[in-house]
Amino acid sequence: MVNIAVAGGSGQLAREVIDALATNLHTIVILSRNPPPSPPLCTTPNITNATVDYTSLPSLTSALSSHRIHTVLSFIQPLSDPHGAAQITLINACVAAGVHRFAPSEYSSAKTTHLPFWTSKSLVGSCLQQINTPDPVLEYTLFQPGLFMDYLATPYQTSKHITPLGTPFDLENRRAVVVKGHEDAVLVFTSARDIAKAVTMMVEYNGRWPEVSGMRGGRVTFGEMVDICEKLRGRMEITEVEARDLERGELKMGWGLERKRECKLECFLLPLCPFSVVSGAKLSRASRDNRKFPKRR
Repeated sequence: MVNIAVAGGSGQLAREVIDALATNLHTIVILSRNPPPSPPLCTTPNITNATVDYTSLPSLTSALSSHRIHTVLSFIQPLSDPHGAAQITLINACVAAGVHRFAPSEYSSAKTTHLPFWTSKSLVGSCLQQINTPDPVLEYTLFQPGLFMDYLATPYQTSKHITPLGTPFDLENRRAVVVKGHEDAVLVFTSARDIAKAVTMMVEYNGRWPEVSGMRGGRVTFGEMVDICEKLRGRMEITEVEARDLERGELKMGWGLERKRECKLECFLLPLCPFSVVSGAKLSRASRDNRKFPKRR
């Protein structure tokens, strides 16, 4: 068992991962900008809270050192840290405190082109590469599971903490959106429960972490996904949108998302368009295999 610090521990995916880690009796320290409520929301003995200042290198270094942290898992929301400043300060604190492993707030796809709200992911990734050049000082991995499979069940909630979010496949109202001429664009889905299990297995993995940890629960094309939806729900109303309209940020359709959270539907569709030779598989490339644990299901 190792001591693990979780940054952004109040987030939905973070709570799924914390639950999985706590079940395996790891010691978990949740880093928070604010003091924990009284009484605390979590009373599990192996989970504690530490109040930190994400703008202060000494504050973060002290918290990591005093708790003898081995691994840091970050779930800091990109929208709250658009330039990656908090995560970069956290990375520098990891180095100063002698932390062995760090996983940034990735949990998406390998490519962030046309996704301005994920700009910080590229900045943080570059920082990790730089501090490990020419010699490695902090082991890290980018967890890339593609899209949350749980969202396909909207409006129903299929995991403990991940709340429903609309996608181009609205099974409730039997309608879907596809990019005209690009029905073969590939989607990768992984459930929050499987992501939490995979992160836990990687924390417990004795070998050196790979720089990218891809996960893949299911792989389908847009066209195949429509077929699955129609088998489950009957005939779907299909709206075709043009790639050139998405490039301009325009989504021309008669319905939108009623359950909006951090991104709009056009942000979901845009990276699936073939803006380059390989962009049709932007999300699938993130999660092409599960090589470390090929027999895990």
